[in-house]
Amino acid sequence: MVEKIIKINNLVKVYGVEVKNEVLHGLDLEINKGEFMSIIGPSGSGKSTLLNILGTLDNATSGQIIINDEDISYFNEKKLALFRNKNIGFVFQFHHLLPEFSSAENVMMPYWINNGIADDSLKERAYELLKLVELEGFEEKIITKLSGGQKQRVAIARALMNKPAILMADEPTGNLDSETTERVYELLRNINAELNTTFIIVTHDRHIAARSDRVIEMIDGYIERDIYTHQEREEKEWQEFAPSYCFLCEDEDKKEIK
Repeated sequence: MVEKIIKINNLVKVYGVEVKNEVLHGLDLEINKGEFMSIIGPSGSGKSTLLNILGTLDNATSGQIIINDEDISYFNEKKLALFRNKNIGFVFQFHHLLPEFSSAENVMMPYWINNGIADDSLKERAYELLKLVELEGFEEKIITKLSGGQKQRVAIARALMNKPAILMADEPTGNLDSETTERVYELLRNINAELNTTFIIVTHDRHIAARSDRVIEMIDGYIERDIYTHQEREEKEWQEFAPSYCFLCEDEDKKEIK
């Protein structure tokens, strides 16, 4: 039986008091443990709002949110912060690394914030994570000495520091060139396979989305389509989503862009 790691029921988000703007309209969604899922949609569709609520960075106006079998719908800010630091890692378009610290120190930061202590095992884990993201030998490099792609890989390692069950990413390849984007995607996929970490990625890059296990397409605060890619590849809906010129979307028979 497939284990559900996230469930939301009738999720609503409204901004404003006097002038109200409802940006999420009663969403229902279940996400499986270990799933690699992308959320796509035009600007203003509500995808980042949904990600922020699932990541406990924002509160829903109403509805139920269950993560890792805990109903967090009524958690206060302190309890949410503790839950977030234990269960969820984040990677953003802009890496938000601390420039005065080394790669390893940036990776260790979530643990320091949560525990206030450090020992040799913590540094060892930071080194292991940097090796996992192909940055062995860069552990003591100051962040300002790294390339954009290397910084993003440090950010991925940092997101994994507290061994989260879920990693959420908002446009993680948005500032990267196509070659570096491909490397980051492969890293995320490897982590997903090796650690069974659940990935939820907001992206405008349909090459990334099309190779996810599942794609949620949002329009105007609603879930317009929910596509399991391995089931939909031959269907008309899938062909519209990932047309034939998308050479990254073809696993068996890659095609060149026309």
